[in-house]
Amino acid sequence: MYRILVCDDEKEIVEAIDIYLTQEGYEVLKAYDGEEALRILKTQKADLLVLDVMMPKLDGIRATLKIREQNNMPIIILSAKSEDADKILGLNVGADDYMTKPFNPLELVARVKSQLRRYTQLGSTAEQTSQEVYVAGGLSINDDLKEVTVDGDPVKLTPIEYNILLLLVKNQGKVFSIDQIYESIWNEDAIGVDNTVAVHIRHIREKIEINPKEPRYLKVVWGVGYKVEKF
Repeated sequence: MYRILVCDDEKEIVEAIDIYLTQEGYEVLKAYDGEEALRILKTQKADLLVLDVMMPKLDGIRATLKIREQNNMPIIILSAKSEDADKILGLNVGADDYMTKPFNPLELVARVKSQLRRYTQLGSTAEQTSQEVYVAGGLSINDDLKEVTVDGDPVKLTPIEYNILLLLVKNQGKVFSIDQIYESIWNEDAIGVDNTVAVHIRHIREKIEINPKEPRYLKVVWGVGYKVEKF
């Protein structure tokens, strides 16, 4: 059974999310500010975090930064603000997804399922004799072990980052538009998603490139999209 930590200073929202997630068979842990969420994570394992931005003591952005120092679990941020700047900030600090209040609880459940599916696929090791390995120059992805290395050094990616990079490395030389990347990875229609994809691409570059401003692997094709260079 997956365990979901729900953190929001509005108790009614926590209770409502609890009802929907429990109906789907998840175990729910509850916190009402960022500090309480961090305390819970020190003593209990959670598979996914649903986190509000605006909270007392420690807000969702700062809590995400602290959690990302040690934990790679999926984080879905909730916010009453729909401005792009807030969405980008949430993704920048390490959140995997973002929902604006008020939201449809069934959509939140669907996003929780989607994030957990990616996370478990990334974390699982397939016991196969012939391993699927994709190589582009010094960049290597072992898709059975879900391991990424650059010049032999391991690279730690979030599930979303891993899936974007895998898509591009599997199709070296092919240019993917932002909409194509989003629809392939998120499995939903791409509407106004430019910033979402761009933030994840930047994170990937920061992890796999020696100089992200002059990338060797992950290239932008201006006005078209992104590709991994064919070696």
